[in-house]
Amino acid sequence: MKTLKILSIVLISALLFSATTFAGQEIDPVVKAKFKIIEANLLVGLKSDNEGLRISCAYFLGEMKSEKSVIELMQILRDDESYAARIVAALSLIKIGNTQAVYMVQRTSLFNEFEGVRKMSEKFYLSHLMKKYLEQHPEKVAELSYVKF
Repeated sequence: MKTLKILSIVLISALLFSATTFAGQEIDPVVKAKFKIIEANLLVGLKSDNEGLRISCAYFLGEMKSEKSVIELMQILRDDESYAARIVAALSLIKIGNTQAVYMVQRTSLFNEFEGVRKMSEKFYLSHLMKKYLEQHPEKVAELSYVKF
């Protein structure tokens, strides 16, 4: 059980540091239509009984920054029996960046019944705050580049 927790934390951490590649590009109308179909299929996958499918769909909806998935992801974060599904839902909600979603992750970091989910939600929320701070204060980026974590 401990190995499973460590493995899921390593997996989540690796997913956290992956980057999206869609920034700043004009999307073809055909591609937009395909994204809508993909998003609809991923939303259906969130309701699956298959834990792996739910987790994968939650992750990819976060990568797509799907505003339509916020309510379902919040429900997974609050109610899902799977520890890993809750963590991926928190990560996806932070990636989406919706005010309501970020607030839910912040509250989860304080009140979730699973300690691991609380800790990971706190890390996701703090990384979101750091990102916002650095966006508002770009001169601080150079100072932080010398800090060893």
